[in-house]
Amino acid sequence: MQDSPNISLTISVVCYYSAEEELRALLVSLLASLHTLKTYFNVTTTTIYLIDNSESHSVNLVSFDGLSAEMESLGVELRLLQGQGNVGYGSAHNLAIGKVSSDYHLILNPDVILESACLSEGVAYLENNQSAVVVSPYSEDQHGQKQYLCKRYPTVLTFFVRGFLPVPFRKLFKRRLARYEMHDLIETMPAASVPIVSGCFMLCRTDKLKAVGGFDEGYFLYFEDFDLSLRLGSLDKLAYLPEMKIKHSGGHSAKKGMAHVKMFIRSARRFFATHGWRFLRQS
Repeated sequence: MQDSPNISLTISVVCYYSAEEELRALLVSLLASLHTLKTYFNVTTTTIYLIDNSESHSVNLVSFDGLSAEMESLGVELRLLQGQGNVGYGSAHNLAIGKVSSDYHLILNPDVILESACLSEGVAYLENNQSAVVVSPYSEDQHGQKQYLCKRYPTVLTFFVRGFLPVPFRKLFKRRLARYEMHDLIETMPAASVPIVSGCFMLCRTDKLKAVGGFDEGYFLYFEDFDLSLRLGSLDKLAYLPEMKIKHSGGHSAKKGMAHVKMFIRSARRFFATHGWRFLRQS
């Protein structure tokens, strides 16, 4: 271990009335992945920030007492931030980002499960590729279907097709959707430069994340990761690393009811007004 590189890692997870079983499964997978990471790197500090956006306190650290011995053996500190209410996804992550001082920071959803080699693969890539500021993983949903977390710059038409067209009509735009979701990425090697990555899992260089000020708190929900991706991409490269694997059971914002559709449209308007409107033509 004396010859292993020294690194520090911080992690932020934002939850909103998340089930205890979901959070426990995430933490168990995180600890397993941290155990693997420590076989390759001398991890000097690891702090996990669990940010509870629920209006009433729905998370109690006592629930995870069964994991305390393993956390102690790995040198992991679990901190709970709550009482701020539902301030939005990006704003909640910023509560942790503003506190951290580390080499790498992982932005994470509560509905994610990491494979054991996930963190070691990601950190190794960042250590060996100084031009990369963020790495995004290979992801499958709970049914084993690949999720496309990397995206090209969106158009208004693409979002309309994905969110509102019935499936039979959506098939007419199959090539457009595949290009937007970057189906052309190769699964046997990293992609050193992608435009946009999903906020469900972003392993970032902490100094670069802090340099852009973290998330834009003008987004309550949706598109905050698109905006952050483009601002981080202005500093250097966002990479896709298929060897870094997760399972993610979230997504499908258009199926969450009218309130979510309205939030989606509001955030989309802010995103396009900030970064430039594209109605039809894809990049």
